[in-house]
Amino acid sequence: MRVSFRADASIRIGTGHVMRCLTLADELTRQGHHCWFICREHLGHLGDVIISKGYSLTLLPAPTDTPPQQKNNTSDVYEHWLGASWQEDANQTLDAILPMKPDWLVVDNYALDAKWERALSNAAQKIMVIDDLANRPHECRLLLDQNLGRFASDYDGLLPTECQRLIGPCFALLRPEFAALREKSLLRRENPKIKRILISLGGIDRTNVTGKVLAALAQSSLPAGIELDIIMGAAAPYLDEVRWEAAQSPFKAMVSVNVQEMAARMFLADLSIGAAGGTSWERSCLGLPSMLIVLAENQVTGAKALEMVGAARVIEEPSLVEPMLPSILEELSNPTRLICMSKAAAGITDGHGALSVVRTMER
Repeated sequence: MRVSFRADASIRIGTGHVMRCLTLADELTRQGHHCWFICREHLGHLGDVIISKGYSLTLLPAPTDTPPQQKNNTSDVYEHWLGASWQEDANQTLDAILPMKPDWLVVDNYALDAKWERALSNAAQKIMVIDDLANRPHECRLLLDQNLGRFASDYDGLLPTECQRLIGPCFALLRPEFAALREKSLLRRENPKIKRILISLGGIDRTNVTGKVLAALAQSSLPAGIELDIIMGAAAPYLDEVRWEAAQSPFKAMVSVNVQEMAARMFLADLSIGAAGGTSWERSCLGLPSMLIVLAENQVTGAKALEMVGAARVIEEPSLVEPMLPSILEELSNPTRLICMSKAAAGITDGHGALSVVRTMER
């Protein structure tokens, strides 16, 4: 199959949409299929990452200061993500993919909906949408929403009758190293003690929530020997500040950038403090107990669902980090609590979702 991806990353959007598309592209490539990417040239677009993984990339023109002339029916929160009107984006994408004649066009962008997809319907044999919101209509053959707490019925009235729905974290797009480490990781969590904490607030962290976490940890009752493994993206605007804050930490704090071996880092951690986004499924696969911080409205449903099943503790907004984090740490110092949380997380996904999605696309 020939598969084209339309997804964006930026300082405002974050990196998650492109990164999960890369995970799916990697699995498609392992199964013998050919993939390429179409992204707009936003600040922080991740084109270098896409190319470094061996994929062809078409960059659509950088956003202008002129607002789109015609609004689509997605919420205003996401409308500006596109950097163009939906018609302009559709025409530019059409020009990019027509020579490629893809079997599938995979779309992962909250600013796009059925109007855009209809405009591209003749450019690819089939369209797949990756979504988390269930808030707008789509014109597609396949829809993936990998979130816990989501139901297929949430998309009733938003999809064509022939559209197949892949719903829930059993279809979570995880790289194969997570499934490979799963059994070993679950074994090491049978006798837990917090010695190493993984801190990862997304590839961008544009409001420096990482700094809030470090400040709260410094005020906690954690022993000085604790290791802090802090993961950030190269485009993170507060990277230098976090490095300085880590150097002042009373703990052994290390800052790493653009980490490739995230599964190994999660395996080594006893607790994660992270964004309530797509990495939740990576942590779940490895049974890693988690404290989740909600950074965006689209993370609320999944975070609440994870807390409801006992897989995580949730801080509902960054302003609550400093008042809530120390008391949650005190709660999680109980080994029995960590064991229960690990088992609940491990039951959410086994890490084979990407292959399941590819097999569906092949049929």
